[in-house]
Amino acid sequence: MLNYIGRRLALGLFTVWAVSVLSFLIIQLPPGDFATTRLAELAASGNTSAIYEAERLRAEYGLDQPVFVQYFTWIGQVLQGDFGMSLDWNRPVADVIGDRLVLTMVVSVAAIIFTWAVALPIGIYSAVRRYSFGDYALTFFGFLGLAIPNFLLALILMYFGFAVFDANVGGLFSAEYETAGWSFAKVWDLFKHLWIPAIVLGLAGTAQLVRIMRANLLDELKKPYVITATAKGLTERKAISKYPVRVALNPFASSIGFLFPQIVSGAIVVSIVLSLPTVGPLLLRALQAQDMFLAGAIVLLIGVMTVIGTLISDLVLMWLDPRIRHGR
Repeated sequence: MLNYIGRRLALGLFTVWAVSVLSFLIIQLPPGDFATTRLAELAASGNTSAIYEAERLRAEYGLDQPVFVQYFTWIGQVLQGDFGMSLDWNRPVADVIGDRLVLTMVVSVAAIIFTWAVALPIGIYSAVRRYSFGDYALTFFGFLGLAIPNFLLALILMYFGFAVFDANVGGLFSAEYETAGWSFAKVWDLFKHLWIPAIVLGLAGTAQLVRIMRANLLDELKKPYVITATAKGLTERKAISKYPVRVALNPFASSIGFLFPQIVSGAIVVSIVLSLPTVGPLLLRALQAQDMFLAGAIVLLIGVMTVIGTLISDLVLMWLDPRIRHGR
């Protein structure tokens, strides 16, 4: 078991390094750099020293160096816990990300908990009560959840919030807590606002996992060991929950690996619509401004979240399936 975990950790570290290289190179692909963007802004405002300002920025941040030199300089700082300076914000990247990363993790975990809490019982019910009215109704709503884009659902909730309840459903905090320091009252206010983004972000994943759970459990229910257990006098509930559900959870558990990054990357438009202070809008702004250090740090963190989610999936699968624990 320790060898299995060790191999997964080694592969995870290699994956993080590969993500850092690819993300840095992809960010460099668009023509120009941050200095070019700033040069256009200064020229549009009529600043006659725009060219000299752009050259100063390139020299100050090492943008005039070859790409591989810039990468090794950046990754060397990252290994020391320094993500560099944000060119657009003129502040350390760690300060710019700051609470946004924590809030992104909170929203992501809340969406995943909602996804699992809803998808698991509905998937089991749909498989056990196959072709019933409840199965058809839940299947219909599942396909509806897959068809509706997250940002459209966010807009619908905002409209009904204003029109019906005369309330602003956007953001993660009330107005009096947005700039206040952390306290129990602010945390409680966060949890009061958290359910809307959790539902919006988790709905599509919930509908998808319901279909996966239903299909997997239907395959298991047809196998001889379930029929034998029922014939020997086991109640339907025990016969289903003891083994078939546990086996059907394997693909269900493996979805954790892509839920983390999918929620972060897929939440950019939703975060803009709901005014969520997460890293999604920050990444969009960094890419538009070609702020390579900020964008590279966020993409690297998304890669790390992917590796962590995959590792959690592997550990859950190892706990669920003895064959994985014993290397078979």
